[in-house]
Amino acid sequence: MQDKKKHVTRRLFLRRTAALAAAPYIVPATVFGRDGKAPPSERIIMGGIGIGNRGSHDLNWMLPERDVQFVAICDARKQRREAVKQIVDRRYGNKDCAMYSDIREFLAKRTDIDGVLIATGDRWHATAAVLAMRAGKDVYSEKPSSMTVAEGRAVVETARRNRRIYQTGTQRLSEGNFTFCNEMLRTGRLGEVHTVRAHIAPWDAAEMRHDWLPAEPMPPKEEVDWDEWLGPCPWRPYNSAYTRGGWRGFYDFHTSCIGEWGAHTFAQCQVGIGAADTSAIEYKYVPNKTGDGMETLFANGIKMVLQLGGWRGSCGVKYEGPEGWVAAADGYSQPDVSNPAMLGDFKKLVGDYMARTQRPMSHMRNLLDCIKSRRQTVANPVVMHRSMTTVHAANICMWLKRDLRFDPVKEKFVNDPQADRFLSRAMREPWII
Repeated sequence: MQDKKKHVTRRLFLRRTAALAAAPYIVPATVFGRDGKAPPSERIIMGGIGIGNRGSHDLNWMLPERDVQFVAICDARKQRREAVKQIVDRRYGNKDCAMYSDIREFLAKRTDIDGVLIATGDRWHATAAVLAMRAGKDVYSEKPSSMTVAEGRAVVETARRNRRIYQTGTQRLSEGNFTFCNEMLRTGRLGEVHTVRAHIAPWDAAEMRHDWLPAEPMPPKEEVDWDEWLGPCPWRPYNSAYTRGGWRGFYDFHTSCIGEWGAHTFAQCQVGIGAADTSAIEYKYVPNKTGDGMETLFANGIKMVLQLGGWRGSCGVKYEGPEGWVAAADGYSQPDVSNPAMLGDFKKLVGDYMARTQRPMSHMRNLLDCIKSRRQTVANPVVMHRSMTTVHAANICMWLKRDLRFDPVKEKFVNDPQADRFLSRAMREPWII
């Protein structure tokens, strides 16, 4: 049920200042930002769509920002809605966070909201982003942010037509160790880089299941709105395991072990090698379950290798050139380098990057700054779409079990109608975007 209490937003603030000018008025310090928060005229009003385990991390990353006011959560599961409301209300010391189960109602009614945090499963990311941007909202979407090449293109076109700000959740593009690696490559300190290596997830497989779990009794709609949970996916019988993360590994819902971490590492590599606005053009099939060892080639001649091992943490990347190599992964206190002397310029390279791009080493802060400035984020729709296109093409290569060639301009495979059939999927009414 929506809370009837009005929130002070930037939209309401301009109207209320007229009343302040017309008559003496005693207002709380919060209106002027003296409680440590930004004044209402500078505050960004946020809502959430489908916030679960990963989304809770994003939410806790967002809530401390002084210019954010989080006001509503939309989720098909009552348990999730209530959990998010509890987090938000505890943060603000009130009971104001509103709850919705239907995304259409949420987007239609909450005209006060500037942006949304989308952290559903893979199946909903692109659809929710497109619907939100059409409703005038800016977007932070968790990854993998598309299920198909067609979905990714829809996100790009919707953001452009509606002039929306979008950030995909490839947060390592805003972390020092990974930025250092990219800057070592960009500034030529490794020489002409010939090979980059991208970590893929060490669970599940590239070939996903095409069956579905056995039916269980449908819960009350108030508890789980199953039609809403499925969204654009084909209708499948309800099974509670899906709602607890058991959707992974199924073709209907997932982007495979390649998409799971490749959404991060492909974006990282493509930004690093100057291919953020394109995709790999060749894909070499490897006869295993995961795609480990697959070589992809970009038009600039650089090879990206999909790799399971070689790092001490998750979502690792490695760049190799004639003058040396650098690598980073989650949990590293500093990047791995072929020569320890390379680390002497760590602070300078990261600092120069921040000064040149005006981007902070905070992915969420980058989004919020761009909502205000209307500048493109570091993980903007094009970066998301082009790196996810490489993910999708690598998956298709594994599914067809043969080498493929791709045209990033036409966004089609070269003389391969069978592969082209995987560039889109049928979407279930009324969720066609």
